[in-house]
Amino acid sequence: MADRRIPKELALAAFIVAGSLGHAFAQMPPDPVGDWQGTLSAGGAELRLVLHITKTDASGFQATIDSIDQPGANGIPVTSISLKGSDLILLANSIHASYNGKFNGDATVIDGTWTQSQPIPLSFRRVTAAAKTAKKQAMPSEIDGDWLGAMDTGTMKLRMVFHITNTGDGLTATLDVPDQGAKGIPATSITRSAQSILVAMKQMGAKFEGKLNSELSAIDGAWSQGGASLPLVLKRVKDTAQLERRRPQDPVPPYPYRSEDIEYPNNVAGIKLAATLTIPKGAGPFPAAVLITGSGPQDRDEALMGHKPFLVLSDYLTRRGIAVLRTDDRGVSKSGGTFATATTADFATDTEAGVNYLKTRAKVNPHKIGLIGHSEGGVIAPMVAARNPDIAFIVMMAGSGVPGYELIAEQTLLISEASGASHDAAEKNADDERAILAIVRQEKDEDVRRKKLREALAGKVPDTQMDMQIKQITSPWYRYFLAYDPAPALRKVKCPVLAIDGEKDLQVAPQQNLAAIRKALEEGGNKNIDVVELPGLNHLFQTAKTGMMSEYSEIEETIAPVALETMANWILKQ
Repeated sequence: MADRRIPKELALAAFIVAGSLGHAFAQMPPDPVGDWQGTLSAGGAELRLVLHITKTDASGFQATIDSIDQPGANGIPVTSISLKGSDLILLANSIHASYNGKFNGDATVIDGTWTQSQPIPLSFRRVTAAAKTAKKQAMPSEIDGDWLGAMDTGTMKLRMVFHITNTGDGLTATLDVPDQGAKGIPATSITRSAQSILVAMKQMGAKFEGKLNSELSAIDGAWSQGGASLPLVLKRVKDTAQLERRRPQDPVPPYPYRSEDIEYPNNVAGIKLAATLTIPKGAGPFPAAVLITGSGPQDRDEALMGHKPFLVLSDYLTRRGIAVLRTDDRGVSKSGGTFATATTADFATDTEAGVNYLKTRAKVNPHKIGLIGHSEGGVIAPMVAARNPDIAFIVMMAGSGVPGYELIAEQTLLISEASGASHDAAEKNADDERAILAIVRQEKDEDVRRKKLREALAGKVPDTQMDMQIKQITSPWYRYFLAYDPAPALRKVKCPVLAIDGEKDLQVAPQQNLAAIRKALEEGGNKNIDVVELPGLNHLFQTAKTGMMSEYSEIEETIAPVALETMANWILKQ
């Protein structure tokens, strides 16, 4: 499973005013449309934000955010807006930020919390004329421009891109982390003294500190966050094409098939989902597959670590005669809804909505619609097939066959060993993880649970990250995932099943999960089962050396040809 402990989302909800004109008017929601302005204060620095909300139709809203003290940081898209009661929840995935607020009685003020790595109080006030940036234009400084570096976190290498601009009020900067889909994160301050550069990101509890070389072409320094410091060398970007990473397997138009960007409803959740449907050339009707992403907020391409696995997979399958639907997760990119509060069960209803949509398409054979789920998607696929007997087949790509708490403990053990720990030390790490997960699963009292988690995490998590860590591992998604056992759903699946995993998968270990999947399916009487462990492949089905997450972005291959061929050949046989 992909790591859900570093969420990339932002959330917005609604308001309600209790009236005094009788029950018929007791809950009349005022109109949130308009401009709202607030100021983030972090460590002495201030950053003004303007929220613009407009109406899209009878029931929907859309919004953008301007960070008016940061050049080029206007029009940041709000991924989703949820209006419920007096609560306001915003999601802005591109900057990994969220806002949770509550309207006052006359809907002139929203009091709440802005979260971007750490929570900061933020109040918005309704304004008739939103403030404009006070930054004055100035001649570019000698360090203006784009600076690119790669930071080795020990588990992965992350590209970091700083955009530096001089203004009449001094230097400003924003940060992109392309491998995590983050863009335009504003620096709270940037200072230069001779050859020394300091960029502070106080909303993230982070900073970059380094020294310019004499040619002004590189900054040799370190990124510090949460008590840890990692080397980071930035080099000036001469060609912006350097910032765009295209992998060799990424398909390039024109495609030998039809590709449509579409939208369809999830009536259960009351949201609309945005997707791409690719249809082979010819009369049809064609077999079809719904792709289901792994954990964490994912777009329709399941983009991560510079790769687009679902773009590559959909292209390959469509060229082989299979129609493919791939969808932005709820609350991500162009899909509606709220990601932050959703569980695996909620995402299962999104998948069912995709199946229902495919049944309306004339070129899709309604009797040959299957599911392909990766990681968490491999849990969702049998969950959906168990209660929808018309599902024609499912492919589980690194799907789990054991409860979440068992999966994570084994994941901790394997990653510890792969990182160089002895087996005894790795077992100790896994035991510590089991103890923490037991608290999350078993302790019902929230205050007691937080106290116990603080004690268990003391010395293992920096104090500056403690609250965020506890919030993440006690989220609705995480608690549901820990408790969920996929075996009962697998026993109810009657359609053909292909379960594949990479031999070097350290996140969903094949030795732990493939046998468990087969066992549960056989216990339910399913006779059409294929279980395949693919040698040398990791969790993303790349040809790997160690299986460590640090390799994901370094490997140019997005999906090994043997994995693509195995899935396509098996589907076409069904």
